[in-house]
Amino acid sequence: MVTARQLLVEAERRLAEAGVPTPAADAETLLAHALGVTRSRLGVLVALGDPVDPGAFADLLDQRADRVPLQHLTGRAGFRALELRVGPGVFVPRPETETVAGLAIAEASRLDGPRVVDLCTGSGAIALAVATEVPSARVHAVELDPMAHAWARRNVEDLAPTVELRLGDAATAFDDLDGTVDVVVSNPPYVPPGAVPVDPEVAQHDPEVALYGLGDDGLQVPRRVVAAAARLLRPGGYVVVEHAEVQERSAREMFGAASWTDVESHRDLTGRPRATTARRR
Repeated sequence: MVTARQLLVEAERRLAEAGVPTPAADAETLLAHALGVTRSRLGVLVALGDPVDPGAFADLLDQRADRVPLQHLTGRAGFRALELRVGPGVFVPRPETETVAGLAIAEASRLDGPRVVDLCTGSGAIALAVATEVPSARVHAVELDPMAHAWARRNVEDLAPTVELRLGDAATAFDDLDGTVDVVVSNPPYVPPGAVPVDPEVAQHDPEVALYGLGDDGLQVPRRVVAAAARLLRPGGYVVVEHAEVQERSAREMFGAASWTDVESHRDLTGRPRATTARRR
């Protein structure tokens, strides 16, 4: 038997050697998960210095050192005020997407009983953030990939059963809502086909269908999302589309003058261009 402090010291060293960006935080999260306690309770165990039974900690540590995503090992991912179920087969939501969700939430909060559509919902993160932070909203979401859809279904059932979730293509989904939607929001796949993500957690574990946006510039899927938004939104309706920082200019060009007005770029919390918004003319 060893103490929690001893386990954490060795785990942090090993994860740092493996190139994990946040070795101390990851070690604490994994040990708390293995012990079945919260991070705050783990702090108490460290302070007490009593021996602990590490349980599955060694196996979890091995996998994290192999760069299996932390969220896959715990089965959970934080997003704004939510804790989502995630695992193999679904894109793990990123902190930068919280800014995208915030833009949709701010717009929906201005309206009375807004109708919001989340295209390419993945785990359901954005749709569920809107539904829980704007209780009057009527939220609809669609996901193309069956595995990701299954994760989204679990999260909808856990967190906001009123969200209408469909399995289908964002380009053609919700034709029964054409011209009636107040807000369309999307974190579509936008990585150019030749640009392999640097982090092994992304390159080796996030589903390709959630990463690569097709076309030479990676914006083929986002362009389809913009076309769907033009169909879905009422006049004056608002759309938010996430993109890579290097795609800011190209993202603005997706919104042709004939259909859109008030095109605007937005930065995430790190100051990088992260989303473009516009209104239906």
